[in-house]
Amino acid sequence: MSDQYIADILGKVKTIALVGASEKTDRPSYKVMKYLLNQGYRVIPVSPKLAGQTLLNQPVVGQLSDIKQPVDMVDVFRNADAVYGVAEEAIVIGAKVLWLQQGIINEDAKLLAENKGLEVVMDRCPKIEIPRLGMEK
Repeated sequence: MSDQYIADILGKVKTIALVGASEKTDRPSYKVMKYLLNQGYRVIPVSPKLAGQTLLNQPVVGQLSDIKQPVDMVDVFRNADAVYGVAEEAIVIGAKVLWLQQGIINEDAKLLAENKGLEVVMDRCPKIEIPRLGMEK
C-alpha cells in the first residue's frame, strides 16, 4: 500500500466512525480520536459500553447501524477476530473506507470489503500517517 493511496484516503474522508472507542485517556483509541477531531475530522465514537454517553463532546453510538448520517471511513480498534463482523457492518452502512489500526490484520475482512468496493488500510494509524505524510492541519 503506497503513501499516495493512504494520502488520498486521508485527504478525502470527512466523517469517521471509530469502532472500539474508549473513555480511558491512556488508550490508543482515545488518543487517536482526540487527534482526528483536532485535525478537523468529524468522529463518531462507537462503543456498546458507552452508548448514549458523550466522549470528547461527541455522542457515542452502540453500533455502526445506529449512525444516521453518511460515514466515509470506519476506523477499527478491535482485535483481528472481530474485524470481519465490523467489515460486514461497514458495508451495510455504505462506508467507503475500512481502516484497521496498527497491529490489526484480517485478510478475509480485507477481501470482503474490497469486493464490495471499499478501500482498505491495515496495520496503520492515522495519527502516525497524517504527520508522516505532511498532512497535519
